[in-house]
Amino acid sequence: MHTIDRIVNDVTPTPADAPTTPVVLVPPPTRSRWAWAGAILLTTLVLASLALGWSAEQRVRKLEQELVKRQQDSQNLSGEARLLAKRADETARESAAKVSLLEARLAEVAIQRTQLEDLIQSLSRSRDENVLVDIDAGLRVAQQQSAITGSAEPLVAALKQADERLARYSQPRLEGVRRAIARDIDRVKAVGVADISALSIKLDESIRLVDELPLLSQAEPRKEAAKPVAPAPKPVARSASGVIDKPAAWTTALSEGWASVVDRVWGETRGLVRVTRIEHPDAMLVAPEQSFFLRENLKLRLLNARLALLSRQFDTVQTDLQGAQAALDRYFDRSSRRTVVTGDLLRQVAASARQVSLPRPDDTLAALAAATAGR
Repeated sequence: MHTIDRIVNDVTPTPADAPTTPVVLVPPPTRSRWAWAGAILLTTLVLASLALGWSAEQRVRKLEQELVKRQQDSQNLSGEARLLAKRADETARESAAKVSLLEARLAEVAIQRTQLEDLIQSLSRSRDENVLVDIDAGLRVAQQQSAITGSAEPLVAALKQADERLARYSQPRLEGVRRAIARDIDRVKAVGVADISALSIKLDESIRLVDELPLLSQAEPRKEAAKPVAPAPKPVARSASGVIDKPAAWTTALSEGWASVVDRVWGETRGLVRVTRIEHPDAMLVAPEQSFFLRENLKLRLLNARLALLSRQFDTVQTDLQGAQAALDRYFDRSSRRTVVTGDLLRQVAASARQVSLPRPDDTLAALAAATAGR
């Protein structure tokens, strides 16, 4: 305001120089220009915001309509899919039922066909073919029995019976079968099979001897040795005139008495003291009341070995016999005759109780197959 007044005062003429024409002064429009410009800019921004908001609203409406339309289409498609799935499930069930029925009928037809083929074969077979088929079936059954029992007797008996049966027909084309049977009999007999009954008897004898075995912790009373024959009495010392020398006789009697006393003391001492070499010191810790359980445990182990032998579980037999032998060596007196006998029996059983694979009568079966085929 002061600047404007100053300018006005500078421009205002003095009264002497003042013209007669009046002068009108207009202030500069600086503030009004800025106000108008701000108002226009604000109006422009408001209009642009309104335009953008309207455009966004239109887009949202279009998206909502599109989403609603797609949702309706999806619902329609899902309904159609459920309907098709239901129909497909029903069709699959019907197909499965039909397939099951067809499989049952096919199985019946296969069984009927097999029965018819067997009937036709049995009707078309000749007498020789029936004999060969019967021998083949008997050999296979005997082979199974030998594998189950672990004995070669069923197989040998079946081979001998087949040989005798073929010998009654005396046909030249069956001589090859008889030769094959003879070879198989020799091979089966050459295999050493364990005698289960003899091994069982040995185990029973070992079980019986367990109660009589002496323990290391309980020494047996020693048998007294045969008393030595008393020496002949020494001749009594006599003098030259034939009179008995009394001092010499007394000395001899004293020495004989002292020798007898020493022998008696030494015998008693030997009966009281016993020197034995023990490799397992824990065997001496077995109390007398525990010896009963030790013997019963050994019996149970041997009984288990016997049951395993009868069932032909030879691995179990070997394990139990090894445990029994270890118990004999650890707790019992090995110098005793009964202990030695028991150990020998156990070793014999362990050496014989072995799994032996019996030979198969392959030559006989091959010869039977060739004879049946007519070659």
